[in-house]
Amino acid sequence: MPTFDMDPYDGDENNYMPQEDDWDRDMLLDPAWEKQQRKTFTAWCNSHLRKAGTQIENIEEDFRDGLKLMLLLEVISGERLAKPERGKMRVHKISNVNKALHYITSKGVKLVSIGAEEIVDGNAKMTLGMIWTIILRFAIQDISVEETSAKEGLLLWCQRKTAPYKNVNIQNFHISWKDGLGFCALIHRHRPELIDYGKLRKDDPMTNLNTAFDVAEKYLDIPKMLDAEDIVSTLRPDEKAIMTYVSCYYHAFSGKQKAETAANRICKVLAVNQENEQLMEDYEKLASDLLEWIRRTIPWLENRAPENTMQAMQQKLEDFRDYRRQHKPPKVQEKCQLEINFNTLQTKLRLSNRPAFMPSEGKMVSDVSNAWGGLEGAEKGYEEWLLNEIRRLERLDHLAEKFRQKAAIHETWTEGKEVMLQARDFETASLSEIKALLKKHEAFESDLAAHQDRVEQIAAIAQELNELDYYDSPSVNARCQNICDQWDALGALTQKRSEALQRTEKLLETIDQLYLEFAKRAAPFNNWMEGAMEDLQDTFIVHTIEEIQGLSTAHEQFKATLPDADKERGAILGIHNEIAKIVATYHVNMAGTNPYTTINPQDINAKWDKVRQLVPQRDQALIEEHARQQNNERLRRQFANQANVIGPWIQTKMEEIGRISIEMHGTLEDQLTHLRQYEKNIVNYKPKIDQLEGDHQLIQEALIFDNKHTNYTMEHIRVGWEQLLTTIARTINEIENQILTRDAKGISQDQMNEFRASFNHFDRDHSGTLGAEEFKACLISLGFDIANDAQKKTGMMEAEDFKTCLISLGYNMGEAEFSRIMSIVDPNRVGVVTFQAFIDFMSRETADTDTADQVMASFKVLAGDKNYILADELRRELPPDQAEYCIARMAPYAGPDAIPGALDYMSFSTALYGESDL
Repeated sequence: MPTFDMDPYDGDENNYMPQEDDWDRDMLLDPAWEKQQRKTFTAWCNSHLRKAGTQIENIEEDFRDGLKLMLLLEVISGERLAKPERGKMRVHKISNVNKALHYITSKGVKLVSIGAEEIVDGNAKMTLGMIWTIILRFAIQDISVEETSAKEGLLLWCQRKTAPYKNVNIQNFHISWKDGLGFCALIHRHRPELIDYGKLRKDDPMTNLNTAFDVAEKYLDIPKMLDAEDIVSTLRPDEKAIMTYVSCYYHAFSGKQKAETAANRICKVLAVNQENEQLMEDYEKLASDLLEWIRRTIPWLENRAPENTMQAMQQKLEDFRDYRRQHKPPKVQEKCQLEINFNTLQTKLRLSNRPAFMPSEGKMVSDVSNAWGGLEGAEKGYEEWLLNEIRRLERLDHLAEKFRQKAAIHETWTEGKEVMLQARDFETASLSEIKALLKKHEAFESDLAAHQDRVEQIAAIAQELNELDYYDSPSVNARCQNICDQWDALGALTQKRSEALQRTEKLLETIDQLYLEFAKRAAPFNNWMEGAMEDLQDTFIVHTIEEIQGLSTAHEQFKATLPDADKERGAILGIHNEIAKIVATYHVNMAGTNPYTTINPQDINAKWDKVRQLVPQRDQALIEEHARQQNNERLRRQFANQANVIGPWIQTKMEEIGRISIEMHGTLEDQLTHLRQYEKNIVNYKPKIDQLEGDHQLIQEALIFDNKHTNYTMEHIRVGWEQLLTTIARTINEIENQILTRDAKGISQDQMNEFRASFNHFDRDHSGTLGAEEFKACLISLGFDIANDAQKKTGMMEAEDFKTCLISLGYNMGEAEFSRIMSIVDPNRVGVVTFQAFIDFMSRETADTDTADQVMASFKVLAGDKNYILADELRRELPPDQAEYCIARMAPYAGPDAIPGALDYMSFSTALYGESDL
């Protein structure tokens, strides 16, 4: 035999109430509760069975054959069940019970672990559970109060009805009813002539309970389902017994719900109005705060005051990083929340048939977006400026150091040269000394020419420092000017001395050729060594491994020339040794010096030793720089490996979200669940973004400005991440608003799918929006006749109407009607129609909403068909806060039938829907 699951909420989405988790735990372990249930459920069943002329005495015995169980279901449902079996055998009884259970499940009830055998066997636990399920389905499920149903709706009904009564506080269906005042209050509220409520005392529960039970049985035809003694003596009365009995009160008084329904409608309208006003205030404050923050931040980002030192600029870059990591992300969230709040507010206004919300001037969503765009533009320019300034300062530091080195070398070389050139030693020199002075001067001129390139380099470096706006340019310019002036003076003195020596040369003899040869060979070698020392001490700056490898190769080539240079040094020193030998041999009076040059073997050896000393130092510097560049390359690859994964991931998620929002897979709830799971996965991806930020910081600290291993920059990743967060939040909000629209307007899932299919068909570029012509074609495809402005939407088209529709397929449409529709779906004149606006329009065309006339009709009910209403009537029928809300805003009634204190509810109702001003 089949076994049924006893669960009353399976099936319809409007299931009436949640059932307790465990019947055994909640019920049958307490004999007092079981006793109360037996009495209550038996009385409830008999209240219906007596309509068929029968009743039961023992609830678990009298339903065993299934006959009275089927009869009970027929009475309470008004439907005929299958013909019962009249046999007395067990199989006949099981068949009858199964027919009853099948009928229960056909009404959307899922029975948990109960079969026909248990009922036939007289299982008290299962029988009571089955009867409770029947009570839930047929007595409590359809109770609905203010958008709540079943248990919650019944509890809210009790709370609303007993709210004005002292000492009554209904919070549940057990201990709140022990003193009996709750039952008496319900009776007095609807039939005040039956009970003198003022004489009841809270400390006399027996009298209160018996009074309520007797009056209900005598005057309301509600059988006595509970015993006052059982309720008072039980610490916690049985909830199901109380609910069953109270539901009888609800049904007995259901005919008096007209005034309450009218009050509920007004409460609902006023609650929506109050909520919308609060949302408007919240939007204005959030928009003002965000715009003020943008206004204060942009001047800081536009400040381009340069710093003189690398340390100061690095601090500015660090401050900018703090802004990007700490200050901006909360504002991104606020901007996204602002858009969500605005869209939600507009949706609620449309759903409640209220005018669209127009923010204060300068505080539109577009205004905030424009201000945000200006902020991001300033932000991008500020970062580029910071990086360019750091590059400039790095270049300036390098050039300044190079200028100082070359200037120092040149100044050392020129030291004493002016004194030498101004000497008059040739006037008293011998012929041989004159020749020596002349040759020495020629060697000096050669040396001077060799130094011309260095002077030009110094001037070029100074010029570049000026062009790059070096902060110490005045001192550089002064030093460069001194060097140039001195160089010009040396040139003039050299020319003057050369002319003097040439005039004297004719009077002098040939000078010793060996000295001359020494001077000629020593001078270039000396220049070579000085150039080598300068190159070996020259600073360098590189950014790639290839550049440092190029410097290393050049250095190795230089070292390869050292053996030949050493041979040249030996040859020059050999000439000097030969001169010394000749002087010693022939006693030549040369005073031990070479008259043709100031270079001596000691200088050559000292400079040679210096060159040999600088070579290993240069080797070490190149090795260290090579290691640094290798580390930089590692940082580039580390960043690129992550960026090349994160970048496509973000793009993929954006595309997937776009597909989810336009494709029709499952219900809106399924899409919302899917999107929230996407949002959770995206948020969980945040640590990888933070890790990439850390790698990016290491790259910037290492002064790495390019990365050939990836096309993604940190800015690309940041912008993509922020767009992804904003897109998923906005898409979730759109789905939530669609659910809100669907539920509020009663749109079926099939209608929603049809709307989505039509929208997607004309959204050919998959942008999520329709242009004006696309929207027009979409409306035509759904059967809207826009060509005839005055035609009513009847759902049918005559022959001429169909002809007009065909014409409209060629875009020959009535502009007035289409302009009206566009003003509804595109109030901001953007030129495109979003799916949410499309759904709002379709829901307005296909579903009814509260109107000003309906609200006026509700007020008229509360006013007893009068054209005005009194403050006391509002306070009696409405909650205190909403009653005072109406009283404060209603104008005095000025009609011919007006009395003192009369209020005009008609003008107030029209004002709620924007037809006049409050």
